[in-house]
Amino acid sequence: MQTSPTSTDHQVHYRNVHINGVDLFYREAGSPQAPTVLLLHGFGASSFMFRALIPVLARQYHVLAPDLPGFGQTTVSDAAFKYTFDNLAAVIDAFTLHKDIERYALYVFDYGAPVGWRLAVDNPHKITAILTQNGNGYEEGLSAGWADMQRAWADPTPANREALRRFNTPEMIRWQYTEGVPDASLLAPEAWLLTSSDLARIGVEPQMDLLLDYSSNIAQYDQLHAYLRRHQPPLLALWGRNDPFFIPAGAEAFRRDNPNAEVRFLETGHFAIETHGAEIAAGMLALLERAAVR
Repeated sequence: MQTSPTSTDHQVHYRNVHINGVDLFYREAGSPQAPTVLLLHGFGASSFMFRALIPVLARQYHVLAPDLPGFGQTTVSDAAFKYTFDNLAAVIDAFTLHKDIERYALYVFDYGAPVGWRLAVDNPHKITAILTQNGNGYEEGLSAGWADMQRAWADPTPANREALRRFNTPEMIRWQYTEGVPDASLLAPEAWLLTSSDLARIGVEPQMDLLLDYSSNIAQYDQLHAYLRRHQPPLLALWGRNDPFFIPAGAEAFRRDNPNAEVRFLETGHFAIETHGAEIAAGMLALLERAAVR
C-alpha cells in the first residue's frame, strides 16, 4: 500500500552495507513502506547520475540507487572478487534481500541493464516495471563502436585487452558524455570529472575485466527475450537517439518480444538523463502509474 508522502520523504540518505565481500555504497530516499524503485547506473557513471531523479521519485516511492562494484563509492575488500556481470548481479540481488525488498521496479542504464536483466530472468515475480534508458538487450542495438570489444571477445590476447584501455581515459569518458548532444552546455562537467576521479582511485583493471566480460551479456540475450515474451512486464525504452554505442534499433527491438513496450527517443546522446532529466522523470512516473505500482 502506498504511503502518504511527508515533507522529508524526498531527502536522500547515503549509506553503506557489506555484501559478499563488497562494501556497497547506496543512495536511499522515500518511505520504506512505499513501492520500491531500483536504479542501476552504467559504465562511466555511478549512482551520482540519479542525483536529480531520486528526490522526484521519492515523493511517492522508495528509491534505492547502489554504486556497482568497481564504480563510485563502492569498495571491494575481497581480493578474490571477480569483476563479472554475474557477480555484479549477485551482489545487487543480495542487496535487495538485505533490504527485504520483495518487489521492485527497475531503471536500467548501460551496464545496469545486463545486471537488471539477470535479476529479472532469475526473479520474474519481483519485477513490477522496467524503464530502460539506453540499456541494451539486443544484438542489433550494438553500434560499430563495439568493434574493439568484439575483437577482444573473439581473441582475448593481452594486446586486444590492452586496446580497451583507451575507453577509460578522461578524454574518452568526457567524449561519451558529449557525443551526440546538440547543446553540450547543458552537461554538468562534474559527471565525467567524478567518473575519472573514481577510475583513478579504484583502478582501470576492473573496467577492463567488465569490458571483456560483456560478451556474457550477449550470450544471455535469449533468456532475456524469453522473459519478456512470457511475462510482458510494463516497459518503457527511453533512448538517447544519438548514442554512439547503443543505437535506436536496440530500443525498437523490445517491441518484438514485448508488443506493449513503449519506445521513445530523445534528441541527445548516451547519458540522456544529464540533458533530459525532467522528461525521463516524467516518463518513469507515468510508467509506474500505468503499471499500478502501489
